[in-house]
Amino acid sequence: MKVTQHIENANGKPLFSFEILPPLKGQNIQSIFDSIDPLMEFNPPFIDVTYHREEYEFKELPSGLLQKKIVKKRPGTVGICAGIQNKYDVDAIPHILCGGFTKEDTENLLIDLDFLGIDNVVALRGDALKNEIYFRPEKEGNEYASELVTQIHNLNKGIYLDEDLQNSSCTNFCIGVAGYPEKHMEAPSVDSDIHFLKQKIKNGADYIITQMFFDNKRFFDFVAKCRAAGITVPIIPGLKPIATKKQLNLIPHRFKVDLPDELIMAVVKAKDNEAVKEIGVEWCVEQSKGLVAAGFPVLHYYSMGKAENIKAIAKEVF
Repeated sequence: MKVTQHIENANGKPLFSFEILPPLKGQNIQSIFDSIDPLMEFNPPFIDVTYHREEYEFKELPSGLLQKKIVKKRPGTVGICAGIQNKYDVDAIPHILCGGFTKEDTENLLIDLDFLGIDNVVALRGDALKNEIYFRPEKEGNEYASELVTQIHNLNKGIYLDEDLQNSSCTNFCIGVAGYPEKHMEAPSVDSDIHFLKQKIKNGADYIITQMFFDNKRFFDFVAKCRAAGITVPIIPGLKPIATKKQLNLIPHRFKVDLPDELIMAVVKAKDNEAVKEIGVEWCVEQSKGLVAAGFPVLHYYSMGKAENIKAIAKEVF
């Protein structure tokens, strides 16, 4: 079932969803199931699965020269989605990236997902490689998420890359895209960011799921700007409870989001990470209750494979 259909069928009742990442290469899918099992009592209608592109490593040879090696540390997104749908009978939503894919690769991936009965995808540009300052697309790949949305939407209309195909079938993907309440790190302003977000909607996206935020006012302001710009699709807030002192620096650096001073000082004063985890849960519970009261249809949690704190939040909210 499509995400938009889940929202319609809920009739105003808030839905609980979450995101997981594939395990490191060498681990099996049971580690994924172990992180999902504790959260199933809250009846998630869908679960997102991230995609991780290749990385470059350099290995020193006996000669002293460096050998460039391509590695993919977290493979398995498609297989995990199939496993989730088979085991739990809930919709699994794979992320699809521009980075690391040609348009032909993307088309073949979408065909596989369609054959597996996967109805939803999240279309993302993806990050630059660690050795790049700016994102560079693959040759013959999509450069922007808006282009990726167009390709998926075209496939929904039966338009494939090979124009000579006869009687080609249409896919039926519901397309999600990312929104940034505090703007994308490369955008010059919030308004310009929303301008390009609107383009993704025009190109065929069906809903928006946001980057994490820790101040609901930032999110409410973002939604108001989206609505004023004519964006009418569902906007799903993305939430993450802070869990360690290290995240005070890591989250702003990695995700370019602000942390409220009240939360920062509470974490700074905490005696250890166990206390930080409790603070993070309490803060996220209050955020979640505020979003439910404001009528948002789905609350989406970035679990990072850790179920304990997400379960503690869900018990208080759903």
